[in-house]
Amino acid sequence: MTPPTTPPTAQSTQVGEGSPAGPPPAVPRQASVTGGGTPAEDRRHVVRRRWLTAIIIVLLIGVPAGYLVVSAEQSRSSGRDKEAKVAATQVRAGWPSRVQRSIYEVPVPDWSTGVGFYETNNWRTSRLYVQFTTNPVDLDFFLKAIGSSRAALTPGVSVGERDAGVAGWSWAPDRHWYGTTHDQPNPRPTQDVTVDLTDPEKPRVYVVSTATP
Repeated sequence: MTPPTTPPTAQSTQVGEGSPAGPPPAVPRQASVTGGGTPAEDRRHVVRRRWLTAIIIVLLIGVPAGYLVVSAEQSRSSGRDKEAKVAATQVRAGWPSRVQRSIYEVPVPDWSTGVGFYETNNWRTSRLYVQFTTNPVDLDFFLKAIGSSRAALTPGVSVGERDAGVAGWSWAPDRHWYGTTHDQPNPRPTQDVTVDLTDPEKPRVYVVSTATP
């Protein structure tokens, strides 16, 4: 007798060697990820972030550096101005400040030319040396403003020899010199005024104003 055949079961079905195993099961496709599990950053975002970082670095470094350069240049300029003032030993070209003109009561006429000044200070007295060229009308204005007048001018030089040496002034003998001294009680200053009237249309004025605190 032929023994009955048994239908194959899942357990008994085997794949022999060399038998094709068939295609592997499909794996769902996933978006590429970075190491931390975050989606890869868009290239435009990367470029924008790098530009922002570069701009911030430039601002953090460049602005303070620029400020330091400007401050250093201002300090050097200020130092040079102070050195020039300290080194000056006689009248130099320039206008005295409004404060100086007010304290020493030397109202230099606005349209004056050839203006120069020099100031000295010590614990006892302070002096302002001023020179300028003006016109007859403004000369009268100046003399009146300090409390004097053209009538008070007498032939000769009123500025002392010591003060003339400090200011660097000299009095040529061929010039027409006239002078006056306007005394005032302390603490108001006293002015020694000498005027060169060789050219009456362009009087040259020399003033030494002395203040005693």
